[in-house]
Amino acid sequence: MEHRTLSRRGFLGLGAALGGAVALDAVGGTARAAAGPRRDRWPTTLRLPNGFHPAGIAVGRAPYAYFGSLLGGAVHRVSLATGEGTVLHPGLGEGHNAVGLQVDAHGRLFVAGGWGRVVTVLDGATGAVLRTYQVGAASTAVNHVVVTARAAWFTDAFNGLLFGVPFGPRGELPAQDAVVTLPLSGDWVQGTADQITATGIAETPDRRALLVVNSSADGGTLYRVDPADGTARRVALGGLKLPTTNGIAVHGRTLYAPRQYDLAVVRLDRAGGRGRQVGEVADPRFDVPCAVAVYRDRLYLPNSRFPLDPTPDTEYNAIAIPVPGKGIPS
Repeated sequence: MEHRTLSRRGFLGLGAALGGAVALDAVGGTARAAAGPRRDRWPTTLRLPNGFHPAGIAVGRAPYAYFGSLLGGAVHRVSLATGEGTVLHPGLGEGHNAVGLQVDAHGRLFVAGGWGRVVTVLDGATGAVLRTYQVGAASTAVNHVVVTARAAWFTDAFNGLLFGVPFGPRGELPAQDAVVTLPLSGDWVQGTADQITATGIAETPDRRALLVVNSSADGGTLYRVDPADGTARRVALGGLKLPTTNGIAVHGRTLYAPRQYDLAVVRLDRAGGRGRQVGEVADPRFDVPCAVAVYRDRLYLPNSRFPLDPTPDTEYNAIAIPVPGKGIPS
């Protein structure tokens, strides 16, 4: 698959990035958090390989970040403590992508395979391929992923579907025929055939449902989805729009939603049916953000640099910012 095909179909719905050393513009006022040295002095910029073209990020319990590439589907792992990185998995080659990623409690890395229509499960320590699953149809682009206690759920950018990889009683991975294809219904508004619609996905604070970004409906909206039957209800966000939001993260009752040039911070109710924007983060290091992950008191965001055409020499990175409102320990 060529990069130009991704661009025409709208890369901003398949992965982009945010970052920053932090200016927090709270709704109704402005507060600034000055950058200062962290107690552990971990780096605030993580270098990725030249030409990598990141689309997503995952951080698990261990202090490592995983990044997926749109060009061939490689996965790169970086130590948050040192900034040193290595190729964990070389990818499945031409025509494949690695878009959204997430790590589960067993240290397994789930990778959304974009146009390749493949869900890949890797050993997060060795990069060994544990399982692959083929999903969807010819028009499917497997976009982003969230791992819950019962399953890993993936969005389909173009078809109003979620794909579920259900776990066994002890977290066992299923056979191919157990993978669930779940049509979205209820309030869900699907875009046209060539319009990216479903992008980021997360779990509600009460862990009973899923939150899915719809980047095309009404300027960019959020839906609460019942994983039992696919019924979607629009989340009331008080007018907040999410037109270029991709990989989202929910931490406690806070939703972090990257937009093209900033990061929206939203306080949700426990059920995830309502939310209100409580701030937005902007930073001069933001270079078109696509996803966000939380580790302790930091947020990590890869910079996609879209629409810059990647070359083998194009530089890419991810940045760390303090969790808004918590400041930076000294």
